[in-house]
Amino acid sequence: MDLRLKERRALVTAASRGLGRACAEALAAEGTKVFISSRDPAAIEQAGKAIKAAGWAAADVSKPGEPEGLVDLVRAKLGGLDILVVNAGGPPPGTFQSTALDSWEPAFHLTLMSAVRLVKAAIPDLKQSGQGRIILITSISVRQPIGNLVLSNSLRAGVTGLAKTLSRELAPDGITVNCLAPDAILTDRTRHLATAAGGDVDEQLKQMAARSPMGRFGDPAEFGAACAFLCSKQAGYITGQTLGVDGGSLLGVH
Repeated sequence: MDLRLKERRALVTAASRGLGRACAEALAAEGTKVFISSRDPAAIEQAGKAIKAAGWAAADVSKPGEPEGLVDLVRAKLGGLDILVVNAGGPPPGTFQSTALDSWEPAFHLTLMSAVRLVKAAIPDLKQSGQGRIILITSISVRQPIGNLVLSNSLRAGVTGLAKTLSRELAPDGITVNCLAPDAILTDRTRHLATAAGGDVDEQLKQMAARSPMGRFGDPAEFGAACAFLCSKQAGYITGQTLGVDGGSLLGVH
């Protein structure tokens, strides 16, 4: 299927590895001009060269001013923006009782305010696009909270509320706003959570994969393909939705 993404202009954040990189790779494969960012200068340069990105830059989207500066860079490099894929590293694991109060504000800026700032900066370009797309990468935890992830459970739910609100506000401008909610996809974040759980990491990963109804981890490329579709011309009437890319792990009916 031709997703009609050739020559569209995209910004994907936290894209040096994992789900962000998978989205960037899928868009690039469709002929999209992709600009990528992450906090690690060496890692983002390596990723940019590997996927033949149209541009890349190191940026910490949790810091005020850096999301806006990143959008300015994309505008200068690509002449505008049609697609914004908002991603950020997950906040630290922990229960409510084990999480210090001073951990909440950094997680707030990383998870929620990074999305607010990026979208705010990108809206003028997306309105001019004629096919504006905003994708926010969240987690299955927005529908089914995950144990020991109180910061993610709380703040990603806020991102989902933001997306739903934006989807109605921006619909008259032809801009769609959707969330992708992953679960059990094998990334560095998954390995980190397995390590944090204690015990043998390989055994933890094996148990995590076995809990999926499909009995395996998802491949990041499968997640990237879902992102590319939601950015496509064909997905122009899909907005305000949270699409689980979870191998059927969500127990709820909606």
